Amino acid sequence: MEFVHSRLYKRQFKRLPRDLQMKVMERLVLFVRDEMHPLLDNHALGHQWAGCRRINITGDYRTIFKKESETLVRLEAVGTHHQLYGK
Repeated sequence: MEFVHSRLYKRQFKRLPRDLQMKVMERLVLFVRDEMHPLLDNHALGHQWAGCRRINITGDYRTIFKKESETLVRLEAVGTHHQLYGK
């Protein structure tokens, strides 16, 4: 599986503390092995993120992505629930 990153994702990822960056990488490895693993809580989004899905990184951090094909995933954003959804 190949990942591509949006500019927003790249900027947000670089601003994360190193330990959270590592956690994101761990979860992406898990995603490659099993997209629907229960730890990821992978599900579809609506409203401003319609057409995208999200996975859990930690209790409050998420990664939003769009699956372009069976082998290509576009990482759109990463951040806290509040940063991503404004709630």
